[in-house]
Amino acid sequence: MYWKPVCYALEDRFLVWLCNAHHVKNVPGRKTGMSDAEWLAGVAAHGMVRPSFVPPPPIRELRELTRYRKTQIDVRAAEIARLEKVLQDAGIKLTSVASKVLTQPGRAMIEALIAGQRDPAALAGLAKGKLRPKIPQLTAALRGHFGTHHAIVAARILAHLDFLDETTARLGEQIGARVAERCQSAARLLADVPGLERRSVEVIVAETGADMSRFPSPAQSASWAGLCPGNHEPAGKRRRVAATPGGQWLRRTMIEPARAAARTRGSYFAAQYRQIARRRGPGKAAVAVARSLPDVIWHMLSTGEVSADLGEDYFTSRHDKEHQTRRLVSQLEKPGYTVQLAAAAAT
Repeated sequence: MYWKPVCYALEDRFLVWLCNAHHVKNVPGRKTGMSDAEWLAGVAAHGMVRPSFVPPPPIRELRELTRYRKTQIDVRAAEIARLEKVLQDAGIKLTSVASKVLTQPGRAMIEALIAGQRDPAALAGLAKGKLRPKIPQLTAALRGHFGTHHAIVAARILAHLDFLDETTARLGEQIGARVAERCQSAARLLADVPGLERRSVEVIVAETGADMSRFPSPAQSASWAGLCPGNHEPAGKRRRVAATPGGQWLRRTMIEPARAAARTRGSYFAAQYRQIARRRGPGKAAVAVARSLPDVIWHMLSTGEVSADLGEDYFTSRHDKEHQTRRLVSQLEKPGYTVQLAAAAAT
């Protein structure tokens, strides 16, 4: 963070470059401030280093808001897990029957426990909707030893959750207004990408500035996001290695929509996810789909055109039908069957 005050103070008067320290590493030996400055000047003069991406001030302000909102969302998730821990400590097995702790009837039950209600039947009677048929199971799950210390902690957690909800909503209003003011057209384009919702689009705009001229190719934008596969091949032996390091905020934002895009019926991303997941698992499949998202985003923001989905049959339609037919016939002939092929009637 120490580079920011210097860079922001000088950017109005100079063309400031922020360089990766790994790219300008000097040879070991005697090192002073003057010799280091001379070395950096020589490296820059000979074109051996290139500047890192530093967005303009309005995008930096938007980025600060989106990142702070994400931290508040993470804190909220941790508070919900802490509330579940308190209930489990008190012997209240609410999540054994309900899908979540903080559903509307679940919160009503917790507030009743805080208020002093201990009758499991009365607590189960607060169930609504799909929980109504599960009242007998709820009655058994709500029979515990919820004490006054549990009530104090649960009450503070609920108050903290309300504060976090209000904070997230206020930040969302500010972020939405800034995005609509500066990057409304880009946000509308990205909203059509499968898996991307409003918050994801806002983070993408904040992290990239919606300016793809900073990245000469879609591969470089994916590498900047930390979504390219790592390469470690010493002495001709390829070893497993994690993805390349990159922006953690954009990487998380890409992986979360990738899982949503994989559930979009009839889309290319769903077909890509299924094809990779059955061979390498769901985790690597989600990262692979996330790797495809920067390509789509780069082309959309560079050309201003809406992306056309390749379709769910993209991978199957590329197969050679004659080769596939010969392979299937040979598999049937191996056990001793005789195969006769006839063309299907046109529908």
